[in-house]
Amino acid sequence: MKLGQSFRLGINGITSNKLRSFLTMLGIIIGVAAVIVLVSLATGTTSSITESISSMGSNLLTVNIMGRGNIGTLTEDEMEDWKLIDGVEKIAPIVSGSAEVKAGTETATASLIGSSADYLDMNQLTLAQGRTVADMDVESRQMVAVIGSEIAETLYEGENPVGQNMKITGSNFTVIGVLESEGSSSTGSSDTRLIMPYTTAQRLLRNGNIRQVSVQVASSEQVESVKTALENLLYEKYQDEDLFNIFDQTEILETLEETTATMSLLVGGIAGISLIVGGIGIMNIMLVSVTERTREIGIRKAIGAKKRHILTQFLVEAVVLSCTGGLIGIAFGIAITKIVGALVPSLSGAVSIPVVIVSFGFSLAIGVVFGVYPANQAAGLNPIEALRYQ
Repeated sequence: MKLGQSFRLGINGITSNKLRSFLTMLGIIIGVAAVIVLVSLATGTTSSITESISSMGSNLLTVNIMGRGNIGTLTEDEMEDWKLIDGVEKIAPIVSGSAEVKAGTETATASLIGSSADYLDMNQLTLAQGRTVADMDVESRQMVAVIGSEIAETLYEGENPVGQNMKITGSNFTVIGVLESEGSSSTGSSDTRLIMPYTTAQRLLRNGNIRQVSVQVASSEQVESVKTALENLLYEKYQDEDLFNIFDQTEILETLEETTATMSLLVGGIAGISLIVGGIGIMNIMLVSVTERTREIGIRKAIGAKKRHILTQFLVEAVVLSCTGGLIGIAFGIAITKIVGALVPSLSGAVSIPVVIVSFGFSLAIGVVFGVYPANQAAGLNPIEALRYQ
């Protein structure tokens, strides 16, 4: 018997009971679709975060202080000393928190950031209206703020926010600028951000500690030397490396890539369990099929079919089941990925061709592995006993 004939017989065996065949394939369909969707969304999320980090450039350092009380703070004099380091171009201390913002009867919740005049430029933020925080605002602790577009729309719908008054946690502030709308991303949204002088934020949040500072280096070639100089100064102050850390964008991206690779492997493995369950379903239904078609097998053997012919027929049937389920699963996986990407742009990710190939290859392997035993059971039947089977 030729392979083509075995293939046709296998197809006939599947189509003779369409509902049962579909339910058998369901585990493979769900498994393949889950692998494609989860890995694609993980990849899309990573790309979004990577793009956000990369947009800030490779010459940005982030200094974090972990100590408590007065130990965990930096002074303005210390930051002034940092500016003397060769290669340091800009420094932006950061005091952060959340705040309720009110104008008239409207309220909004904002991500409050207290920083210096260089914060917007260092974080690639653009003004739609007004001006940014100035050095004079920082020195005199002015009650002024730059707000995100979403806050502006909520509080001042249809009006120009610049120059308007608002209350932040009960204190009166003046809006001096509005940020360009950037939409949401995996790292958050600048549209709900509220930026004020860090000296004002310290007083407003009743927090005098500066625990985070962004440092912009003149060129990427000087990043390592500046990082080393900062580490030496901080170690000289704290005498403990555990009380501070300094991240550069490259280091963050490398950590992100390692984490993503691990997560993709993990979610792929979890989804792969569905494929194994689907394979067990295929084995189960093929064993049932062998029992139902015992007499048919006996007749075929009686008229000259060899063991390998019967083995090939049932193995092909199992492989066709798994491969068809794999193809349907690929279609569902791509469709779901596209739908989720359209509904949640921050999760949008291109379907990876290697992932599709691996998923389909795994479904094919499942069909072979879990189809061998039932096929061998069918091929090993005694023709005389098979013909007697009722």
